[in-house]
Amino acid sequence: MKKILFIEDEVDQIEMVRMRLEMSGFEFISAIDGQEGLKKVKEEKPDLILLDIIIPKMDGYQVCAYLKDNPQTKDIPVIMITAAGEKNIETKCRACGADDIIFKPYESKELVKKIITLIKV
Repeated sequence: MKKILFIEDEVDQIEMVRMRLEMSGFEFISAIDGQEGLKKVKEEKPDLILLDIIIPKMDGYQVCAYLKDNPQTKDIPVIMITAAGEKNIETKCRACGADDIIFKPYESKELVKKIITLIKV
């Protein structure tokens, strides 16, 4: 079973994604801020990370850049999640090393499809 880590500070978003991913056969873990997310990556060794951009303690760009600069975590796919609106968002996500981006609101089927593509289930 592939393990997905969702780093997100909105509990309702976490629960919605948890239900969808567990129904799709994934193991689900979550963290509510950037620092906790990095700790969970080290402890849990997820197969893929879903990463909201606007989170406490370290934003998603900082977390992604840290992961991609670290030899032990650089190969873990990262999907950045954001609400559209910020200027040059895709450029910023790619610059910090994100493998893909999904914009809120999104269909859960679209999210699962992106996950499957990146981890080659």
